[in-house]
Amino acid sequence: MEIKIKRITLADEYTVGNMFIDGNYICDTLEDKVRPITSINDKVYGRTAIPAGTYTVVMDYSSHFKCLLPHILDVPFFSGIRIHSGNEVEDTNGCILVGTYYRGGYITNSKDALKKVVDLISKAINSGQKITITIE
Repeated sequence: MEIKIKRITLADEYTVGNMFIDGNYICDTLEDKVRPITSINDKVYGRTAIPAGTYTVVMDYSSHFKCLLPHILDVPFFSGIRIHSGNEVEDTNGCILVGTYYRGGYITNSKDALKKVVDLISKAINSGQKITITIE
């Protein structure tokens, strides 16, 4: 399974994108601000989107959210990056929020979008597929 996020709005405080799974539009995304990162010193903790690239995704238990969530692995200068629900850019902390873009740094329908994404990823994993995410 290939998840793709196409970043479409790079604002001063947040980033909006569209999420596609195997070429099909699934939902919108909200992330922190995209910043050029060449070292850990370039990162503003909790306020920086992960670098564009392709990463492996697994489903595992989040001790923070107390449930199984998609976990994006091996992101340079980041750890614990998840796809999860939330409504405002303040909820991201470097992670990717899913939902319906509303305005500014805000999305709605986040829990419904997350359920859809988790169900699709779980089904792919159960059928033996490798999951990747590409962020453009």
